[in-house]
Amino acid sequence: MLLPPFNLKFLSFSEERKMRRFLSLALVLVLCLSMAACGKKTEDSLSDGVLTVAMECAYAPYNWTQPTDANGAVKIKDSNDYAYGYDVMMAKKIAAALNAELEIVKLDWDSLVPAVQSGVVDCVIAGQSITSERKQMVDFSEPYYYASIVTLTSADGKYANAASVADLADATCTSQINTVWYDTCLPQIADANILPAQESAPAMLVALNSGRCDLVVTDMPTAMAACVAYPNFKLLDFSGTDGDFEVSEEEINIGISMQKGNTALCEAINGVLATMTADNYSAMMNDAIAVQPLSE
Repeated sequence: MLLPPFNLKFLSFSEERKMRRFLSLALVLVLCLSMAACGKKTEDSLSDGVLTVAMECAYAPYNWTQPTDANGAVKIKDSNDYAYGYDVMMAKKIAAALNAELEIVKLDWDSLVPAVQSGVVDCVIAGQSITSERKQMVDFSEPYYYASIVTLTSADGKYANAASVADLADATCTSQINTVWYDTCLPQIADANILPAQESAPAMLVALNSGRCDLVVTDMPTAMAACVAYPNFKLLDFSGTDGDFEVSEEEINIGISMQKGNTALCEAINGVLATMTADNYSAMMNDAIAVQPLSE
């Protein structure tokens, strides 16, 4: 039986968010069933010679969507668009080292972990922090980036001269859903008016630029890229001071996630990362920031 087309414009904002999340998770289920029908084996995930990597393709400078293959972008599966950014650069290095073809799957943030758990994809390379909560659901590689946590605010706003988290008291703030920025950092701001979490990093930045909030908390690469796109933003970095956000080392280490028990893939990826240094990571990130669409 065919269902009539569903028009999201008749939903409220909150209802639309829920419906989009439902549809995304439904897509993961469909992909999972499709993979099962095609015989995809998660315990030997590269037996087909393809490394299937999921990311948002909407999280510059880690990953984004663009219309051409400029700079070495990779075609997104089942799309006419291409993916590029730091995560794609890293995925290409790993695929090349493993002598595998690279396939990029575009999913929203909340669908990434279910996709790797179910074996729809081999791994997720999407700027994920290696948190204890996520480690209960998936396995992680060694860090492929170390991202300090910073604050973005308006350059001419009330909090532009803040020198510590304490100076952010009473701020109206938000960040991206299911991140250490939202779940751990925002509650550390005294008497904060914490708005609902944003579906994506771009949505978070739009909230700040539109004046719906005083500040957002994010990581350094995202903030650096945002300041290129939004010259009216000011980056506040409290790291190395007593006034910084209190987070564990694991919460600022960015890793590649894969299905639990997939030790062969984990060891292979770690072997590639072992050939790189923190300076290599920084250079790659700077290259990504330089060519991100928002910087044009």
